[in-house]
Amino acid sequence: MQIAELLFYTLTRDDTFMRDDKSDFLLDRRTFFLGTASALALGTTACGGGSGGSSFSPIGGAAAQQTPPQLTPAAVAGVDSPNTPETPAAEPTTPEPAVRKIVHPGLLVTEDDLQRIRNKLAANAEPWVGGLNMMLRTNNTNLDAKPRPLALVTRGVDGENYWQMIGDMVRALHLALRWKISNDESYAKKAVEFLNAWSSTLTELGGNSNVYLASGLYGNQWANAAELMRTYSGWAKEDVARFQAMLLNVFYPKAHDFLINHNGTEIRKVTHYWANWDLANICAVYAIGVFCDRPDLVAEASNYYKSGRGNGASANNVYHVHPGYLGQWQESHRDQGHSTLGISLAGMLCQMAWNQGEDLFGYWNNRLLAGAEYVAKTNLADANGNALYTMPFAPYEGVHGSGTAAAGTNSLRPNWDLIYSHYVSRKGLSAPWSKAMLDKIRPERVDGGDQPGIGTLLYARDPVPAARPSGLSAFLNDGKVQLSWWGTAGASQYLVQRAASPNGPFTTLAPVTEPRTYTDDPGQGTWYYRIDAVTDAGEMTGADTLRVAVPGELWLHLPLSGDANDASGRGLHAQLKGGTSWGEGRNGGSAVQLDGRSGHVQLPDGAVSGLGDFTIAVWVYWDTASVIARVFDFGSNDVAYMILILRDQNKQLRFSASRNQFWKEESVAGGETPTGRWVHLAVTLSGTVGTLYMDGAQVATADGIWVNPFQLGNTTRTWLGRSQYGGDPYFKGRMQDFRIYSGAQDAAFIADLAR
Repeated sequence: MQIAELLFYTLTRDDTFMRDDKSDFLLDRRTFFLGTASALALGTTACGGGSGGSSFSPIGGAAAQQTPPQLTPAAVAGVDSPNTPETPAAEPTTPEPAVRKIVHPGLLVTEDDLQRIRNKLAANAEPWVGGLNMMLRTNNTNLDAKPRPLALVTRGVDGENYWQMIGDMVRALHLALRWKISNDESYAKKAVEFLNAWSSTLTELGGNSNVYLASGLYGNQWANAAELMRTYSGWAKEDVARFQAMLLNVFYPKAHDFLINHNGTEIRKVTHYWANWDLANICAVYAIGVFCDRPDLVAEASNYYKSGRGNGASANNVYHVHPGYLGQWQESHRDQGHSTLGISLAGMLCQMAWNQGEDLFGYWNNRLLAGAEYVAKTNLADANGNALYTMPFAPYEGVHGSGTAAAGTNSLRPNWDLIYSHYVSRKGLSAPWSKAMLDKIRPERVDGGDQPGIGTLLYARDPVPAARPSGLSAFLNDGKVQLSWWGTAGASQYLVQRAASPNGPFTTLAPVTEPRTYTDDPGQGTWYYRIDAVTDAGEMTGADTLRVAVPGELWLHLPLSGDANDASGRGLHAQLKGGTSWGEGRNGGSAVQLDGRSGHVQLPDGAVSGLGDFTIAVWVYWDTASVIARVFDFGSNDVAYMILILRDQNKQLRFSASRNQFWKEESVAGGETPTGRWVHLAVTLSGTVGTLYMDGAQVATADGIWVNPFQLGNTTRTWLGRSQYGGDPYFKGRMQDFRIYSGAQDAAFIADLAR
C-alpha cells in the first residue's frame, strides 16, 4: 500500500468540555469540527480551579523563579539577547540541567522514530498502517483547508473561542507528520501556512482560570507541530523566529506563572489544582524550551517534575505507591477522564525528555509506570462497563474534599501505546494492565485538544528481549516483609525466594502472578530475597538481592556528644548548621546545643527513604516552650514531610506526616512535653498505626498514617530542630542520642532506651 493511496475520511466529534472558573464547575456541551474520529470525549478535557492570592517561588531551578522576558523575533533569532535577572540559589542547591545540548527534531518523535515509521509503512506492517489510517480519516491533512487565526484566544468565559485554535493546531501537527512520513512537500507548505498564520496574528490568551489550561495544553502541541517543521528549508528563518516569539511571549509566560503562582494559591494551598493542570504547563514549558533552543526552560520543566510543590510533580501526581507498584494517581478519586489525561501528559513529558537524553521514564524507580498501571487497571471494565477490579486506595485529603476510593472506570483515552512502547517494547519490562488497556483501543485514535493521540503510529516498535525482574524493594510493614518488583515481559509467573545468607541457598516461598508483590513473615533474623521470572525460555534471576532484618535494626545513630557522626556503621553522618555549640550532656559529657534562632542538625539526603515501619527516639532538654517547634522535620518541601512537634496548638506532643499539603496531615498526638529537664521522646510506625512515647511510657496511638518514609522518596531537607516552614520557631535547647531503627520496636524496647 502506498501512502498516497490511503483514503481520507471526515468525521465530526461531539466533545464535552468541563469549564471551571474558581470553584464553579459547569458542563458546556458544544459540537464542532476538529477532524478527529472520536465520540468518547466525555471527561477528557482538563479541569480544576483556583482563587486569587500572592506568589511564591518553589524549590526548583533558578530559571523557574525569574520573570520571563518578552522577546522579539529578532531576539529569538539571536540578533538581540535579552538580559536575564540573577536569582539567588534555592536551598537545597538546584540540580544541574540534565540536557545541555538540544537535539532536533526532539520532542514527541525524533528522526530515528520517523524513519522507523516510514520503514514499517513501506512494508505495509501493522499496527503502523492502522495507526496512519486513524490519522488520515480525520481529513486534517486536506490541502484545501485554510487557517483561521485569532488575535485573542479565550477559554472559560462566555464566547470562548479556543476550539477554533485547536482545529488549526491539530491540522498543523498532522500536516507536519504527513510531510515527514511521505516526503511530499505540499504538506510541508500547508503546515507552514498554518504556523505562519497564527504566529502573525495571535497576541494574547484570555479567559478565567482556564486560560492556564490553554497555555499548557496548546503551547505544548503548537511547539510539537513546529518542531517537526524545523528541518524544512522552505520555512523562512524569520518565520521560524516569529513562531518562537509567539510561543515565548503568549504561551510560556502563563505556563511559567502558573507553575510558580498557581493562580494565587501557591503559598497556602498549592495543591488546589489537579495534577493535569501542572502537567499540561510543564509539558508546554519543556516543548517550548526545545523548539526555542532554551535549555533553561527545559531545565525549569524537568526540575519541576522532579521536585516541584504542585500536584503535577512526580512525587505528588503518583500520590501513594501500593504493593506491587500500583501508583495511586492524584485524580483517581475524582474521575477517570482526568486520570487518563494525567497519564497522557506525564507520558508526553517523559517522551520529550527521553528524546533529549534525559530518562524521566525511569525517574524514582519507574514512578510513571506505577501510576500508569494503577490507572490502567482502574479502567479495565467488562462488556457492560463495570469495573473488573477493586483498587487499593490510600485516603486522599485535598482542597476539593476527601477521597476514599477510585472513581469511575472504562475511560478509553488513547495514551497507552506510548507507555507500552517504552516500558515493554524498549525496556523489556512487564506492564500487564497497560497492555490490557492497549489491547482495547489499538490502533489509537486521534484525540486533539488535550493531546495528539495517534500513539500507535508514533510509538509502536518491535520489542527488545525481556529484561530480568528489577527494582526489587523490601520494607517492613506491620512487622512483616513486604516485597514489590518490576516484572519481565512475557513472564508467566514469578518465584519469590529467600535465603539466610546473600549467597544462598535460596528457597522458593511461593509462585506469584499479578500483582507483583509478596508479604513474608519469616521470623526473627536477617534474610535475603530475590525474584525469579518464569518464561518460555526458562527462569531468569532478578537483578536485585535485598537484605532485611526482622523485626528491625539500628538504621542511624547520632550520639551528638562532641560530633555529628553516625555510630551505626552506615556512614549517615550529619552536619551542624547555624547557631550550634556543645552543652552539658544528660549523664556528663556533652550534647548538641541549638540556639533557637538558626541552629539545627542536617542529616544526609534520603536518610529515611529506605524505611517502611520505623522507630525514632531521642533525648531532648527543651529550654523554652514554643508552639510547633520541631524535634525533627524530614521532607523535600513544605507539602511533603514527616515531623515530630514538641507542643502543638493543643499543647500536645505530635507526630504528623503529609504527602501533598500541610493542612490535612495524618497524625498521632498526646502528652505534654515538659521544659527544663531531660525528656526521652520516641515515635513508632507499624503499618498505618503510629505510637508516641514520653520517658518510656506510651502517651498516644492512632491508626490512619499512610505516609511512611519510603513514600516521601529521597528527602532533601532532613533536619533536627528546624521546620520546612521558614516562619516556624527553631528548637532551643539540647539534644542527645538520636536514633532511627527500621521496624517498629515494642514498648519494652522503648522503655529500655529511656533509662
